[in-house]
Amino acid sequence: MKTLSLLGSTGSIGCNVLDVVRRFPGLYRVVGLAAGINIEKLIEQVLEFDPELISCADRLGAEQLIHSLPPQYKDRICHGSEGCQEVAAIPSADMTISAIVGAAGLLPTLAAIDAGKDIGLANKETLVMAGKLVMDRCREKGVRLLPVDSEHSAIFQALDAGHREDVAKIILTASGGPFREKKIQELQTVSPDQALAHPNWDMGRKISIDSASLMNKGLEVIEAKWLFGVSVDEIQVVIHPQSIVHSLVEFQDGSVIAQLGIPDMRIPIAYALSYPRRLPMSLPGLNLAQCSNLEFHDPDYERFPALSLAFTAIRKGGVLPAVLNAANEVAVSAFLDEKISFLDIAATVATVMEQVQDGSEDKLDDILAADRQARDVASTIIAAKP
Repeated sequence: MKTLSLLGSTGSIGCNVLDVVRRFPGLYRVVGLAAGINIEKLIEQVLEFDPELISCADRLGAEQLIHSLPPQYKDRICHGSEGCQEVAAIPSADMTISAIVGAAGLLPTLAAIDAGKDIGLANKETLVMAGKLVMDRCREKGVRLLPVDSEHSAIFQALDAGHREDVAKIILTASGGPFREKKIQELQTVSPDQALAHPNWDMGRKISIDSASLMNKGLEVIEAKWLFGVSVDEIQVVIHPQSIVHSLVEFQDGSVIAQLGIPDMRIPIAYALSYPRRLPMSLPGLNLAQCSNLEFHDPDYERFPALSLAFTAIRKGGVLPAVLNAANEVAVSAFLDEKISFLDIAATVATVMEQVQDGSEDKLDDILAADRQARDVASTIIAAKP
């Protein structure tokens, strides 16, 4: 039986991880759960999966857990960043699933790597912020980093068709989000509710906005560069509205290997948990007869400048990818609070990237300092808007 520690248990990915575990009770056991502020959902998960250690965002949440759970859980509860790191590195776990949203996932994921845990990575920000540092640490500790994102799982699977030295190109597919057919003038007035209405995937609020702006795909470009050891010039993004082809790998002989499937996150999650085996998921199969309208086209960088900003950040390197991510997190939050427009998200990120650039990608302190500075600058820019 494989034991799991799950970070971000109450989010979209976390709930899907637990659904896979629920389907295979003889194969997996959850020993650690870390969540944010959704205490009611966390209580339900604790009572169902009986973990050895539980963490939530803050002391208030921890006190609510203590008062709501049976007495035997009192000494299993911790909170804050330190609590999350403790859950990530719990000795009894064979694997840690990092499904926290945003920069908050970096330190717990590093804690799990330092503890020698294999990582199921759904927190792309870990590699966006500190890709070189994280991959070096994985090699040092002999840790396997298995992708959970559907696109990176697809690439991971397609790469098995050949040798790494024969790879010519990695092709990331993007649905294009809910605004793929809107004109740039229309994007100025779109609402948060419109941006959250993803046509294919059921995702959390932040990642849904990132999908609408194509920033999510930009972050995935940076993640792919580190995860698969390729140059940014070997990564291509194509818009594929149907979300059936999850990504592709082109080899130097001209062969293109794709991974296809219904848009259901439980499929890549199950593969990460069971690798190199595959689990009988009993999900609806892909009906190829209904897939005759598959489309692919180039992204529009003018309408969706966030994608271009991500390419710029990874090409320049240093702490700029961390700056990109931090500024975007602040801007997305402001858009959801209706403080800025949709187009202001990328504009804010671009301005912050011009102002915050100093630091080394090899030093965690520099990365965290750049993250803090970028958030401060972004907040100042947003506060100054009428």
